[in-house]
Amino acid sequence: MVISNRERQHPGVVDGKIMPRPNGRPAGMIFFNHQGNEAGGLVFDESGGNGHFLQLTFDKSRQDQTLGLRHLESDNGQYFAGLQIWDRPHNSLADYITRSETIQKMPNGSEKDAAMKELGRTYFSPERITVGKLRDKSATIVLSDGQGKPRIRISVEDTGNPRLEFLDETGKVTYRLPEQR
Repeated sequence: MVISNRERQHPGVVDGKIMPRPNGRPAGMIFFNHQGNEAGGLVFDESGGNGHFLQLTFDKSRQDQTLGLRHLESDNGQYFAGLQIWDRPHNSLADYITRSETIQKMPNGSEKDAAMKELGRTYFSPERITVGKLRDKSATIVLSDGQGKPRIRISVEDTGNPRLEFLDETGKVTYRLPEQR
């Protein structure tokens, strides 16, 4: 475990590869497993104004976070607070970084664009579940499909109005309770 301020924070390691962090990393604690790979962390930072974020995350082996408890606050005081779950592939984040660095060195054009698109497909990591208080003050549960598209949304507005919605792959509501008048 590493506990540090922003200036001295560890960038993280997966399969012996240092994770590139061009803008540094926020203060907090970074957890490492028995193999020396990053396994999650508790970080906190400000947004440059009155807002800030705090998050406790746990990583899939050799990957990024799969489970996160997060508080994300804007300068205007609106915030998200809740649980998020991601679906990570069974491959190494180090491989993704190596391939990404190689692609970035390619000349701009259709070949580079195709390579980046394929890289995105190979390492796609959709958010699958969100449970929290959203910025609009609703208490919401969102269940998403394997492509990260919301398919079921359950919410209660801060005024007390409940809603259950089923969505198609384009995000269009196909069924709603209570039915919309």
